[in-house]
Amino acid sequence: MLTTFIPLGVTLVAAPLVPGLINKTKAAFAGRQGPPLFQLYFDLLKLLNKGAVYSRVTTWIFRAGPIVSLASVIVAALFVPVAGTASLSFSGDIIAFAYLLGLGRFFTVLAALDTGSSFEGMGASREVTFAMFAEPTLFIIFVILARVTGSLSLSSMLTQAPLVGTPSMAGLLALVVFSLFIVCLAENSRIPVDDPATHLELTMIHEVMVLDHGGPDLAFILYGASIKLFVMVAMLAHLVFPMPDGSPVQSGLVFGSLMALITIVIGIVESAMARLRMVRVPRLLMAACMIACFGMIISLR
Repeated sequence: MLTTFIPLGVTLVAAPLVPGLINKTKAAFAGRQGPPLFQLYFDLLKLLNKGAVYSRVTTWIFRAGPIVSLASVIVAALFVPVAGTASLSFSGDIIAFAYLLGLGRFFTVLAALDTGSSFEGMGASREVTFAMFAEPTLFIIFVILARVTGSLSLSSMLTQAPLVGTPSMAGLLALVVFSLFIVCLAENSRIPVDDPATHLELTMIHEVMVLDHGGPDLAFILYGASIKLFVMVAMLAHLVFPMPDGSPVQSGLVFGSLMALITIVIGIVESAMARLRMVRVPRLLMAACMIACFGMIISLR
């Protein structure tokens, strides 16, 4: 039992490192020192030691939002392999994985609407609109992987990795990885879809929904966001390069190196380009969906 949940433990412990490495990469491109790599750990401890202030117009939904959001993403992390091993796996868990992420978003949106603020309602509207474009792309990617691997388990899809071992399928792998990379940026509110560092009311999407949260509630939101980002990057890492069948130490080193490389690529993307105009975000997500559809057509041949 203890060995089974080691991948989840690694995810829970190492997840805050991913945003830290992205911020370090962006600071290096800007010629700055930037915050420490472990800054998010310090922020989480500080927030957990603070109290929370709740408006009298909010209900239990506002308080439940951060808890349900964090719990759903932790359960979803059970299905994603870390260094080739997942804590939980069964046929059809891809559906559970996708809708657990959707459940977390649903309660975050409800908590934003529960405040009665038109400002947070605007952000909630943008969040669900863009999710409407991103979720079909994710399911099409799952269909492609299920078609190629013959499995409906997320762990088997990512660890078998027949795409890498077949030269004729290299183009299909590129389409899948690119589409999943765009979904990763959209699902985690990263540039060019959203800017997690902005507080401009005309451009905010995810950040505007959590403005009224503070203390432990905000810590749950930030921690859950880091876990979600870690999970999506881990999926990309397994698609880019399958984990070796050697010792756990060797697999862990390869996995850690790939995670760091993909995280640095995200930081480079955020440093090299600006946030897209709001009207162009659906075009980017639709382009990713069309690329994934083209990959599905190739997989059916």
